[in-house]
Amino acid sequence: MSLADDIALANRLAEAAGAAIRPYWRGNLGLESKSDESPVTLADRAAEEAMRRILTAEAGRDGIQGEEFGIERESATRRWVLDPIDGTTSFVAGRPIFGTLIALLEDGFPVLGVIDQPILGERWVGATGQATTFNGRPCATRACRELSDALLATTSPSLFDDHSAEHFMALAGKTAHRRMVWGGDCYNYALLASGQIDLVCESGLKLHDFAALVPVVEGAGGTMADWNGEPLHAASEGHVIALGDPARLEDVVEALACGH
Repeated sequence: MSLADDIALANRLAEAAGAAIRPYWRGNLGLESKSDESPVTLADRAAEEAMRRILTAEAGRDGIQGEEFGIERESATRRWVLDPIDGTTSFVAGRPIFGTLIALLEDGFPVLGVIDQPILGERWVGATGQATTFNGRPCATRACRELSDALLATTSPSLFDDHSAEHFMALAGKTAHRRMVWGGDCYNYALLASGQIDLVCESGLKLHDFAALVPVVEGAGGTMADWNGEPLHAASEGHVIALGDPARLEDVVEALACGH
C-alpha cells in the first residue's frame, strides 16, 4: 500500500476505536487488574478488537501487536502496533487526557503514528517525510533556547524505579521544574507536537506506549530518543525522551547522565 493508503487505514482504525470507547466513557467500565497490576477495562478490549478486525480484513499480511491481545504474524516486515487506551487510569477517572495509539513499523522502525483523543475529538497524525497534522492542519513544536526554560512533563513519579528516578530528578532540576506537568500519558507528546510542552521524559515504556509517538513528534519538528540520545525502535528499552526543540537533545542527555 502507499503511504496515503496507510494513513487512510490508520484513520479508519482510530474511528473504529473511538466508536468502541465512547459508550463506556464515565459509565460501566468493567475495570479489572492485569497480571502486572495495571488496569484494563471493557473499552480497552473492545477498541483493540475493533482495530484488529479491520487490519485482518484490509492488511492481512501485516503483523499486529496490541497491548491487550499480543502479536500476530510476528515475522512480518510491516507491523501495526496498537494501544487502544494509553492512559487507562485517566480514562477510569473520567479525565479526557488518554489516547488511542496506532503505529506502523517497517523493519522495526516507526514510520506512521496516530494519537487520537476520542472524547475531545482531537487527532494527531504523523508520517515519515510529512508534516504532522492536528485535526487535518499542520502543527509544529516550539523553540526552546535554554533547558532552564523547558516545560517538562511526565506521567507519574511512581513509574520510575529508584535508579531512573535519580536521573529524572537530575534532569528536572535543570528545567523550569516549578512549572512541571504531572499526568498525561500520550497526551503530553501530542501537546508537545502542538507547541504547548517542551520536553517529556519517561522510563519503563513498552513498544505500544511509544511507537506511535515518534512519527507524530518528529513530523512536527521535534525529536524522540532513548536516554542515550539514540533513535527509538522495536528493541528500545523504553527510557524515552521527547523534545520539541532538537537543539536541546545534547543538554537533556547530559543532564540525565548526572543522576547517581
